[in-house]
Amino acid sequence: MQKLSLDARVRDLMKRAAAASTGRSADTVYGGHEHVLRQTLIAMTAGTALAEHESPGEATVLVMHGRVRLVAGEDAWDGIAGDLLIIPDARHGLEALEDSAVLLTVAKSG
Repeated sequence: MQKLSLDARVRDLMKRAAAASTGRSADTVYGGHEHVLRQTLIAMTAGTALAEHESPGEATVLVMHGRVRLVAGEDAWDGIAGDLLIIPDARHGLEALEDSAVLLTVAKSG
């Protein structure tokens, strides 16, 4: 068994995002390309975004810190710390409305 402190990783990623030219930083905390399940912490500074993209499978976003907006077409959902956003099976993007960190969980299909 392995134990991880997500709070500590979020603090580190927020510092790295603030220093990055993109305003983002990410770290896969479980899984990867060789696994069905992948969990990635993503930190974003206010005003940055993950551009619209396809979902590789079933996915959720757990807001760990801050406030984000998940956008899919004409639909949008805002999330604050503690909210779990279910990512639709459609092109979507994620915007940081303030300095934010999320845990992206993806179960790749096929």
